[in-house]
Amino acid sequence: MSTYFVTGATGFIGRRLVAELLRRPTCERVFALVRPQSADTLDRHDKLTPVLGDLTSPIDADRVDHVVHLAAVYDFTASADAHRAVNVEGTRRVVEYAERTGCGLLHHVSSIAVAGDHRGTFTEDDFDLGQHLPSPYHATKHAAERIVREQGTPWRVYRPGAVVGDSRTGEVDKVDGPYHFFPALAALARLPRLLPLVAPHFGAANLVPVDYVVAALDRLIHADVPSGSTFHLTASRSRSLDEVYNALADAAGAPKVRLTLPMPLPAAPTSAIVTGVLTELGIPPRIVPHIALHAEFDSTATRAVTGLEPPDFTTYAHTLWRYWADHLDPLRAARGHGLAGRTVLITGASSGIGAATALAVARKKAVPLLVARRADELEAVAERIRAEGGTAHTYPCDLTDPEAVGALIEQVLAEHEGVDMLVNNAGRSIRRSVHLSVDRLHDYERTMALNYFAPLRLVLGLLPHMRERRFGHIVNISSMGVQLNTPRFSAYLASKSALDAFSRVAAGETVADGVTFTSVRMPLVRTPMIGPTKVYDAFPAATPERAARWVVRALERRPEEVNHPFGVLAELARKAAPKQVRSLLHLAYRAMPERGAPRTSPPAAVAAGVTRLVLRATR
Repeated sequence: MSTYFVTGATGFIGRRLVAELLRRPTCERVFALVRPQSADTLDRHDKLTPVLGDLTSPIDADRVDHVVHLAAVYDFTASADAHRAVNVEGTRRVVEYAERTGCGLLHHVSSIAVAGDHRGTFTEDDFDLGQHLPSPYHATKHAAERIVREQGTPWRVYRPGAVVGDSRTGEVDKVDGPYHFFPALAALARLPRLLPLVAPHFGAANLVPVDYVVAALDRLIHADVPSGSTFHLTASRSRSLDEVYNALADAAGAPKVRLTLPMPLPAAPTSAIVTGVLTELGIPPRIVPHIALHAEFDSTATRAVTGLEPPDFTTYAHTLWRYWADHLDPLRAARGHGLAGRTVLITGASSGIGAATALAVARKKAVPLLVARRADELEAVAERIRAEGGTAHTYPCDLTDPEAVGALIEQVLAEHEGVDMLVNNAGRSIRRSVHLSVDRLHDYERTMALNYFAPLRLVLGLLPHMRERRFGHIVNISSMGVQLNTPRFSAYLASKSALDAFSRVAAGETVADGVTFTSVRMPLVRTPMIGPTKVYDAFPAATPERAARWVVRALERRPEEVNHPFGVLAELARKAAPKQVRSLLHLAYRAMPERGAPRTSPPAAVAAGVTRLVLRATR
């Protein structure tokens, strides 16, 4: 039976290696060094015992048969001090622990980075060939391996190549190394696939999938080989960077490199423009000088002892790309232009335009999140969607209550992977002239609370989430009245104009974040909201279903505005002839009196208005 002490047990390689060790029939116990704040990330197993601590302090643990040292900093963007603290001083503490307890065998996972800028073959027996070590990572991995080689405990060293995702599933836990260049490749995939590219020949890369590295480590740790053995866990041969690119380009549907030109790898870019472009593409400028190797790594002993052959990169490049595109691409939420699979939060979804929009997007295979005050009416809409084979979720909420809106956002984000789109539809309308509103400021406040501040809270609450996903679309249901300046709707139209103005400003600021806005300026729609205004019974009005089609168009095409032609005409007329338009609006105001006011026949009201206008014009 064997016992193990593993550092880096929660890391990319460590988590998988610990699982392999625990599967061995001869495994008695695995002790895993883990920081207290990371203890919950350690998989639970009867034979797995966490040892709380880290490599910055002495290790307090009992003797084991195998010490497996995996923990390291391998981030080229990290400082030299950070690399030294973990890679050098941390290794020194592991060695001290091994020597103090008299462990059976120390297994040190190093890196092919110890070869530095060596040109030519680098064998498993080579270590210090006078090579230049161009970064803190290279230098500290070389120094750490020297510490292991010069101490007294029996040891072995393992040097993996650049470790990428699982060759069978593509799984990888974070963007690192070659993955920094995947967003740029995704951008190139927008070009014609048959476009021939010319690229510099910078050098080569030695890529190995994590499943091969773990399988090889598991066999080498238990192999009967002498102390002091070194093994290269590398691909059979390094591949030029253009070969790596072409394999991934084939998976991404991007144009391939057809011609390479010899060119030395540039030093870290100092130009602000180049640095800015690299940063925008997600490529840390500091890694650029270190993307290529010039050494070829011999792995004869590794293949002989393990009996394993690393898979060729071209056989699993498609798998790596697909996993990244599905799970790690920062723009994955923005891919596609349809609504299928989108999560759409719709306010005012219990009736009218909101309910019709929920049904319409569900028929497009989207998942609507229905928000309104009345739970029973929301559930009725949701049941209609489910009866048609769709999916819907209901969230009763008073949108004028700031705490309720905050709780809504928290609940929605906890229960769904993301909110792709938001439709701010809930609203109230008050029809009252200004001179009858001089003592009714609360009407304006109530209208602004639901029509402006409620959607504003939702936008501001969801914006960080949308920015993180690099995608989000917000549709605000506005009114054609903001173009007509319809009399007696000063409270309603002021609230809609405020939301329009906010959206235009925010849209200019969030372009790079992938967050867009659309204002849908609805004409008159036959909904419960206009019911109290009986004068509208004589006017033509759109159905909620027709209004929902305009909203769906806004969600799918994401324009800045969706306008009715009459609204655009009215806006142009107001700019071309403002006084005349104002006079016409006054006639409309006179022709349609206040609800409850003494009734004057429309012809008489218009005649009186025309008389006043003529008298004013002749003064």
